[in-house]
Amino acid sequence: MDDRAKFKFEKLHIWRDAMDLGEQINSLTKDFPKKELYNLSSQILRAADSVALNISEGSIIQSKPEFRKFLGYSARSLAEVITCLHKARLRNYISEKVFEELYNACFKLMNMIIAFRKKL
Repeated sequence: MDDRAKFKFEKLHIWRDAMDLGEQINSLTKDFPKKELYNLSSQILRAADSVALNISEGSIIQSKPEFRKFLGYSARSLAEVITCLHKARLRNYISEKVFEELYNACFKLMNMIIAFRKKL
């Protein structure tokens, strides 16, 4: 963990994993066709970034029910990422191997978000 972490969300494994996923998706979309710049590339990038953004936003000055709501938004954004990954695979923008790796990372993160949400 980063010693500079001063905010509550920076200490959360789900936030760190969501940040990593966002960076992986950012790298991935660089190889998508230019015709997807304002379509699938933009959609998956916004959804992937939204996972971590909702975790951080919900953790600051929020009640537990409000934080749960933001974790729900985060999970929905993650479902959107998964659907975009399916689209990318079907359009042959990513290999089956890359799809499986990211799909499994999303599945793990989804389970972590749901478990954390239930714990609140």
